[in-house]
Amino acid sequence: MASVSSDDEHKPVMLFGRDLSKIPCFRNSYLYGIIGGFAVGIGHFMFTSKVTKSTHIGFGSFIVLSSAYWSLCRYNHSYTEKQMNELKELISTKKSGINDIE
Repeated sequence: MASVSSDDEHKPVMLFGRDLSKIPCFRNSYLYGIIGGFAVGIGHFMFTSKVTKSTHIGFGSFIVLSSAYWSLCRYNHSYTEKQMNELKELISTKKSGINDIE
């Protein structure tokens, strides 16, 4: 039985020469933006019954939510990367026998 998704069958989606699936935080921010924009647009439509305004508000909330989640996720990603690099440096200095860090 074949698996649903496989790395061999992965066809990359390229934008400006980069595979979008390799960009950290892209997938989650895009998905949360779509879901949030859809929910806000539908919610606004349910209360007002104005299609055009609900569409505009839904798309605007997609942009705002995607941007906000992207910014927070990238900040956390860069902070974690910085901590990992500091730990790698600390481990390499401990392995080499240098005891300068106190």
